[in-house]
Amino acid sequence: MIKQIPNIFTLLNLFFGCLAIIAITQSGLIISLDDNAQQVVDIPEKMLCASMFIGIAAVIDFLDGFVARLLKASSEMGKQLDSLADVVSFGVAPSMIIYQFLRLCYAQEVGGLEVNTIWLSLSFIVACAGAYRLARFNIDTSQSKGFKGVPIPAAGLLIAAFPLIYLNNHSTFVYNLLLNKWFWYAVILVVSYLMVSTLPMLALKFKGVTFKKLLPFIIVLVASVVTALFLGWVAVPVGFLVYVVVSLVFNKKD
Repeated sequence: MIKQIPNIFTLLNLFFGCLAIIAITQSGLIISLDDNAQQVVDIPEKMLCASMFIGIAAVIDFLDGFVARLLKASSEMGKQLDSLADVVSFGVAPSMIIYQFLRLCYAQEVGGLEVNTIWLSLSFIVACAGAYRLARFNIDTSQSKGFKGVPIPAAGLLIAAFPLIYLNNHSTFVYNLLLNKWFWYAVILVVSYLMVSTLPMLALKFKGVTFKKLLPFIIVLVASVVTALFLGWVAVPVGFLVYVVVSLVFNKKD
């Protein structure tokens, strides 16, 4: 029974990923009129629930590995189950966030609410890239100390931060950026590439704690905290970018 405890955590990860999907699909778009009787389309604050659920799933995803090591209950089944949960929580759910934002972007255009689904479905390239990365990770024995490609939880958390940024934003530049469809297509391409690539990425997997090993993580933490103090949730994409950069600088391929 003890050996099943990590699997229970993994299933909780999947559970909250499913809740995120429900929150996203129920959010839809809000269509209203402004003071000049012009149509205004926006996303509801309920989208924040999706970001929260993905964040909870990420915490649980970290804990299941920690618990598995603590109880010495790691197993091949747990590894596969973890990947299945991750593809939902950090692949499908974030892809649906992008899908909703693309709908919002097109809705700002004349006739945009009638946009062809093909242009919206490109958001699921992120989920496909994440699934590919997880499958490769499961059969690759060379990633014991670091990752090849950005891990899918990091990509999922990056995308989950955008509703928080949008609904708590006071910058016209950021607002306009998040309503630009080309920004989202760029996010799809960049995030998907970073996941399927074999670029060496840092992981919290090291034996013995030394300042040299902790330095890149300290840099990411400091950059994120400083950004959070001045720009709030923008700290998440900033931290993501810094993580990628310091990984390339400090890490080397095995």
